[in-house]
Amino acid sequence: MRVLLVKPNNLSDHIQPSLGLGYLAQQIRKDHDVDIFDCIKAQTTPTQFAKVVEVTQPDLVGVQCYTFDIAQVRRILKEVKGISREIVTVVGGAHMSSDSIGAMTDFGMNLDFGFGGECELSFPRFLNAFEAGRSSAYGDIPGLVWRNNERIITNPQVLVSDLDALGLPALDLIRPDTYPESQHGAFYEQFPICPIITTRGCPYSCTFCSAPIISGKKLRHHSVAYVRDMILRLYHRFGIREIHIVDDNFTMDIDYAKSVMRMIIDLNLGISLAMPNGIRMDWLDDELLELMRAAGVYVVSVAVESGNDRILKDMKKVMTVAKIRECVARIRRHGLDVAAFFILGFPGETKQTIKDTIRLSRQLDLLRANFFTYLPLPGTQSYRELVQSGEIKNVDWDSFLFMTAAYTPKTMTRKELLSLKRRAFLGFYLRPTTFVRNVLAIRSYRHLKFLLRRFHHWILMTPNPAHGMTQDGASWFQKLRTRLGNLFPALSAKPASDPAGAGVQLLDQRQEPARNVMRLQRPPDERIEDSPDGARRDGSRTVQERPGVSQK
Repeated sequence: MRVLLVKPNNLSDHIQPSLGLGYLAQQIRKDHDVDIFDCIKAQTTPTQFAKVVEVTQPDLVGVQCYTFDIAQVRRILKEVKGISREIVTVVGGAHMSSDSIGAMTDFGMNLDFGFGGECELSFPRFLNAFEAGRSSAYGDIPGLVWRNNERIITNPQVLVSDLDALGLPALDLIRPDTYPESQHGAFYEQFPICPIITTRGCPYSCTFCSAPIISGKKLRHHSVAYVRDMILRLYHRFGIREIHIVDDNFTMDIDYAKSVMRMIIDLNLGISLAMPNGIRMDWLDDELLELMRAAGVYVVSVAVESGNDRILKDMKKVMTVAKIRECVARIRRHGLDVAAFFILGFPGETKQTIKDTIRLSRQLDLLRANFFTYLPLPGTQSYRELVQSGEIKNVDWDSFLFMTAAYTPKTMTRKELLSLKRRAFLGFYLRPTTFVRNVLAIRSYRHLKFLLRRFHHWILMTPNPAHGMTQDGASWFQKLRTRLGNLFPALSAKPASDPAGAGVQLLDQRQEPARNVMRLQRPPDERIEDSPDGARRDGSRTVQERPGVSQK
């Protein structure tokens, strides 16, 4: 079968490779023809994506879906089925894992199948069963969500026990070296950047978090040798110079974390590292922090969430404000910068508890802070409690974004909550020392543009009941960008070579995505062939012709 795996477009400011799709592609490419298309990277709308489908002519389109992707995924499925009802549509990812029946119902008959949980091992089984016409086998495929006549059936999910057995993700398809300076952490020291995952699973029970639903509560990890191979492949084959470890709980197995850091030190590659997805502050000691510093870690993110002990207890964070202060101070003593996440508008919050959080963010020795409005993610404890109490009757999935205040506590209005969020951001970043340190970390004019876009999304845009977000501030953004270009013409000049590398032409993709579908993931007319031993075949890139797709 010809399979097209898709990362949908959204308002996300994080333009980074999808490791999930990379792992999935690696498993199914053994028996099927597979490609990956990142709509965020290509800035491709669902309507434009239809042209991609017309050119690639896939037998199956698989779409990754987080809860905030629902509106875009719904449109993508409609476009695909509008081209041909014969194209099989599959949706997987966090939202399908958390609310499989709701998702299948919402997407309707434009969605044929879903997958919940980890499906690297079960998705190939499904493809083989479908291709052979063995629908009788569907009931035995872990994680599959399917229809038996009018009934939606969700098969039990099974976690992958041996992560190393999955092999390395299909790096030649996701091409991490072609991504721009708009990664998870916003700032960076070296470039290009690629995320890696060394562990899966989270044993904690934070009431707002869906991580245990998706990857289970048992902590599993790749071997240190596997992580070594991944880093070497990224460094030598794709020129990656900065690694972002995006585990949910990298530091929980502290001995394992130390072993990984020692391995990176021994490699002596001169790479830089960051942990933008956050680490548990209570699973740190001085030895680990020293090893992290020696390995090249320059910043870690921590999930503070709240500056009020009552709210922290309601969240089941197993932390106190005093412990947070102690942990941040310990990290800073070892010379690592700290970025922190905060949640505003958690159920039961008042204006005063939010002000406690804002105050704590300014008191901690932080380089950066991100203030999210609470999202009632399906399947989480806080979501179930809101449903039971009647506070959430019909969720507007089209407005389900961290910056929109999809949910507002009873003690305040949405306008008041968003005002507090703006106050938190501006009050934190407009302090002279913090402002200067972050401005000095801007690496290029293009990097500046990405940061301005984030400022636009998080501070200037306001929710619109009909469309999720208005474009308030869009003209401001354009004017500021023009003024910066006029003031600093050298910065606005196009670079002599594309810093994203590999001949990627994002502007062309936005205008004619179908014509450039193959150039999105690899250089024109050639593909890096990812052999198991990591060596280039014949010492060069090889061309693989694809039926039905122009290589021009």
